[in-house]
Amino acid sequence: MKKLIAAVLFLGAAACGDQPPPKPQPAPAPQAVPQPIIPAPEAKAPEAPKPDPNKELAARVKKALEGEAKIQAAAIDVTAADGKVTLWGTAANAAERKRAESVASKIDGVRSVDNEIKVVKGS
Repeated sequence: MKKLIAAVLFLGAAACGDQPPPKPQPAPAPQAVPQPIIPAPEAKAPEAPKPDPNKELAARVKKALEGEAKIQAAAIDVTAADGKVTLWGTAANAAERKRAESVASKIDGVRSVDNEIKVVKGS
């Protein structure tokens, strides 16, 4: 048995040798496969935001009020909702308050006017 173990060790040592183990071969570079050229989808221009008809109506009424010499339009705010215009703010007298309501009611698109203008002396 000793001879058998010695023979195995001898053969094992002889197989080791002085030469270094071979270096692994580098993997071949992958071949580039031509890809079909696909055009990029066309980018659509962003749509302009649609104007708010209520804001447009309120702006038209405010502009009309500003065009009246006997109305202090800076003291009056205007809101609109589906043709109903509301006037807010102050007027120096009842005639100015009534005139503002009359001007607003004549604007195209105005169905009704809610006059919330308060008469304040000296405003």
